[in-house]
Amino acid sequence: MLPTDPGVGEFLLRGSLEIEGRLVDASNATLFCAIEADGVAAQCVYKPVRGERPLWDFPDGTLAGREVAAYLVAAAAGLPLIPPTVLREGPFGPGMAQLWIDTKEGDDLVDVLPPDEVPQGWRPILHAHDRFGDPAVLAHSDAAPVALMSALDIVLNNADRKGGHVLHGTDGGVYGVDHGICLHQENKLRTVLWGWAGEALPDEAVEALHTLNAALCGPLPGELSAHITRAEIAALTTRVKALLAAPVYPVPDEDGRPIPWPAF
Repeated sequence: MLPTDPGVGEFLLRGSLEIEGRLVDASNATLFCAIEADGVAAQCVYKPVRGERPLWDFPDGTLAGREVAAYLVAAAAGLPLIPPTVLREGPFGPGMAQLWIDTKEGDDLVDVLPPDEVPQGWRPILHAHDRFGDPAVLAHSDAAPVALMSALDIVLNNADRKGGHVLHGTDGGVYGVDHGICLHQENKLRTVLWGWAGEALPDEAVEALHTLNAALCGPLPGELSAHITRAEIAALTTRVKALLAAPVYPVPDEDGRPIPWPAF
């Protein structure tokens, strides 16, 4: 099943889950599952709420709920950049279920590379040294979907866009995952996708902002209210309007911590 298939959300809600493994690098319980309904089979990620570690600066709601809210925002904007995501019951209680994305091996969109191996057109973000003391560059692809994801992260106020959270699917799509610490009312943007800082947003991003702004005048706030606070919904609306008024990528706050750590 593909993220764009009709009924994928209902499939994720109704399908029977069978846990096949655990993603051990994740900081919260993240389980790899087979999911099946009406003879259709796929894989998904299931993150039970009971496996979440509380965060002092995200005290409201659940991380699972924020993942669903991030998907709802992206979908309302018409941006297919987050895999279909639902909140449902599972083997360990309620949690987030998200369609699994098969990725292209060796086709990373964010990487740490020697300076002379950065692909032409890629956007360098950070110059440093690797564990052996050799020069290294943190850089990301300049592909149009990555630019759109960078814009979406501003709207979502994504506090944890690591390089490993940007996936190049075997279906050709680009997807972002792990949105559990998004949508706070205070500015917490931390991302590795700073390559367009200070540049104008692409036309497609501006169009998506207009679409999202219209949705925020409709049923979307009610859908989001099950997952984030009224203050966070108001802040989301403010961010969208501010970007429409000045459609430019922000620049990192030199006094803050603009890149998540670890970066992958």
